[in-house]
Amino acid sequence: MKEFFKKPIFPIITASVSLVLAIGIMVAAGVSFVKCWDVPMPIEGPNVTEVKMLSEWYDGLKDGPGDTPVYVLKGEGDGGAMLILGGTHGNEPSGYMSAVTFIETAIIENGTVYVIPYTNISSMTHNDPGEGNLQYFTLQTKSGERIFRFGSRATNPIHQWPDPDVYTHHPSGQQLSGSETRNINRAYPGREDGTLTEQIAFGIAELIRTEDVGITFDLHEASPEYPVINATVAHQDAMTIASEGCINLLLSGIDMALEQSPTNFHGLTHRELGDYTDTMAILMETANASQGRLRGGTSEEQVLGGVDDYYLYSESIGMLFVPWDENHHPIEERCGRHLQGIYEYTMAYNNAYPDKIVTYSGVPSYQELFLDADKEDLGGTQLGKFLR
Repeated sequence: MKEFFKKPIFPIITASVSLVLAIGIMVAAGVSFVKCWDVPMPIEGPNVTEVKMLSEWYDGLKDGPGDTPVYVLKGEGDGGAMLILGGTHGNEPSGYMSAVTFIETAIIENGTVYVIPYTNISSMTHNDPGEGNLQYFTLQTKSGERIFRFGSRATNPIHQWPDPDVYTHHPSGQQLSGSETRNINRAYPGREDGTLTEQIAFGIAELIRTEDVGITFDLHEASPEYPVINATVAHQDAMTIASEGCINLLLSGIDMALEQSPTNFHGLTHRELGDYTDTMAILMETANASQGRLRGGTSEEQVLGGVDDYYLYSESIGMLFVPWDENHHPIEERCGRHLQGIYEYTMAYNNAYPDKIVTYSGVPSYQELFLDADKEDLGGTQLGKFLR
């Protein structure tokens, strides 16, 4: 036996095994890399009349990595126009899952609703490996198991690089960290000859101007230790509508804070879209455990169920800005807040602008998604029941 190990055959076998393992690892990594470019799209619901690309409003995006689908849902009755922005940040799943749910369930009666499920679609083509984030999560739906991407907060650096040391917002001149140059919620109102991120923002502003969009919703999530959470932020022109809608949310048992958009913090939807277009700009935030600095390891249970024992401890020592208990904050609660918020603010908008109404039905409410659900179904199962 000792003689065998001295013969040349043993190093050859060892090298061959190592080569096979290396090839296997490279293939697995290559498959993962290729799959990350595949962003699964919503299934068209009963009232999707057409699907356009954002480049139809700004052709500078055409066939590029920032060109993203816009789902158009048109009612039979006359009315105004509404825009829903999901996926501003790819690591905030209730933002884009609420948009997907609206696309797949809504029946529009009056007016037209434009829904962009992945506002910065480039951010959905990568994630943040330094954060230990997922690439995908799955949901059981009416058509079986479906895969959804878990993306990044920022535009893919393959599409826009390098970051400057200092990011200077156009046109205000506000200066921020260089990494914010790939954060689309620092890029509005955008510009035609700017970075990819600024061009996407410009395209969205052009859609709003061209289609005379009366009210715009931007759906977000935030870490539980972030002060602006379970909150709505509205441009000053939208505060009357937001106040009425917020009162109705509170009366229905949804704890919702309301803040006016600060005038000296630029680049955000609720500031710049309100300043540079005629839309009523409203942003909503929910509590997302997978974004926080105090969390444990990122997992599908955490992303969908909101489950994180470290936040239970953080709550006990007063570190959080949102209540946290053993029920955690599942995706059904977070999407329910967004969808109910859209409904209440839209109803308030209709009261203020009866000649530009937008009415719809079929979208699951907070009650249906969260309050009436079997607690065993939370964490994605209940949400999946409404998806196609």
